Amino acid sequence: MSPEASPIPGPVKRWVEGARPKTLPAALVPVVVGAALTMTSASNRRIGHEYPSTTCGLRMPRWLQDEFTQVNWIRLLLTAVVALALQVGVNYANDYSDGVKGTDENRVGPLRLVGSGLVPAGTVKRAAWLSFLIAAAAGFTLAAQTSWWLLAIGAAAIVAAWGYTGGPKPYGYLGLGELFVFIFFGLVATVGTVYIQVGALPGVSWMAAVAVGFSSVALLEANNLRDVTGDTAAGKKTLAVRLGRARGSWLYLCSWALVATGILGTAMIESSQTHARQAFSWWSLLGLLGMIGLRSVIKLVRSPAEGRALLPLLGATGKAQLRTGLLFALGICLTLAH
Repeated sequence: MSPEASPIPGPVKRWVEGARPKTLPAALVPVVVGAALTMTSASNRRIGHEYPSTTCGLRMPRWLQDEFTQVNWIRLLLTAVVALALQVGVNYANDYSDGVKGTDENRVGPLRLVGSGLVPAGTVKRAAWLSFLIAAAAGFTLAAQTSWWLLAIGAAAIVAAWGYTGGPKPYGYLGLGELFVFIFFGLVATVGTVYIQVGALPGVSWMAAVAVGFSSVALLEANNLRDVTGDTAAGKKTLAVRLGRARGSWLYLCSWALVATGILGTAMIESSQTHARQAFSWWSLLGLLGMIGLRSVIKLVRSPAEGRALLPLLGATGKAQLRTGLLFALGICLTLAH
């Protein structure tokens, strides 16, 4: 990002911008949806779980109070720390790796710490690994309370986070970023949150993870579509570059269509588990309301706009992901009342 594009941020703000806060919904949404699934899971099994005797003084309906006390809130907080630390870590790692490769020299979009010359590459690298260390510490605590297999999954997540643009053969340069985002910020994060709480992998959690995963794919595609021109010049062959600007837009739209499919599938599975009289339990479909605001975004994606003209796309997609995830989680919880 050139100095003319925007004022140079201060020492703290540059680190906040470098963490790319617009991408953080990708970390939070699977944890929120997973927590909601914990309340409605058909499994009653808990791993070393002691139900709290209080709801922190909150007054709430009996049905919600009963389920509220089934969530281990300490574990949920640690899970959120893992997810957020990994997301921030991968953003700093991406900044570092692209910066030292020269990929970010002519890139538009969020501030690049290394590419802009504001922060030394080694400092950004250390920040990335500090984030991974925080994620590992929280993950180790969770593994000690649940299953040591989580350590292997966590290690794989850190390797994948670094390998996106780092290492000799970064998979982000090979067009595989969407696949790994779907796996780790969709399936692993959502189903993992449920497993940490209930010690089981209910089928409904996998279907919900499909919706969450493809919303993260849409977020990544929003970023990559904006950078098609710069990535092409730098030899970074993301899936958007391989498909081209026009066909890449269809991948973005298909991702949201698959989000809707996952939400619908979740509602149908919940119906079979709760024996609802309706054709399906429609509360989970509240998640679809979060996609209503995408109308203007879709118009932008389908336009011939490129580069800087697509700057609003990432923020709008992140907000849509957060809205959809929160409404989806709310709908899953409301299933309890019906």
